[in-house]
Amino acid sequence: MSLRKDPMAWGFIGLALILVGIAAYFVLLPQLQPHVTMHVGDGVYTAQVAKTATQRSALIAETPSLRDSQALLLIYGSEEKWMVNVKDLKFSADIVWLGKDKKVVYVVKNAAADSYTDEQFVSKQNAQYVILLPAGTVTKKSINIDSEAAFDETHIEGWGQG
Repeated sequence: MSLRKDPMAWGFIGLALILVGIAAYFVLLPQLQPHVTMHVGDGVYTAQVAKTATQRSALIAETPSLRDSQALLLIYGSEEKWMVNVKDLKFSADIVWLGKDKKVVYVVKNAAADSYTDEQFVSKQNAQYVILLPAGTVTKKSINIDSEAAFDETHIEGWGQG
């Protein structure tokens, strides 16, 4: 039986190529989006970055989960008491607010993902950055008030450059 004449074999080959393409898309997509390497506490993270209100909302709503080495970094143009709404969050997260000096000013642990609530979390101190990490990370990686984060927002990688 020749491969040229066997449509079932071609079907399996086509299906395999489609599955490989889908897997590659989901593995590579986070690396194609704006991201930066970030250090905070005892951890190093690849953080997807959002700088505008639209980008921030979309990033929170479109991120299905985070691995231990991943984070979401929300960058604001000024220091204020920024609010994070977890209504569209699909995973439980630790939320960390940083001042303009990139020191931790406020933390909320284990903000539950719940599509039935409009719960909002607001820093009690002015902040310029907000980091979302997988729930439990703050405790595991010794992230405390006054811990310093390190990242270079002028060297964001990925398409669109944040």
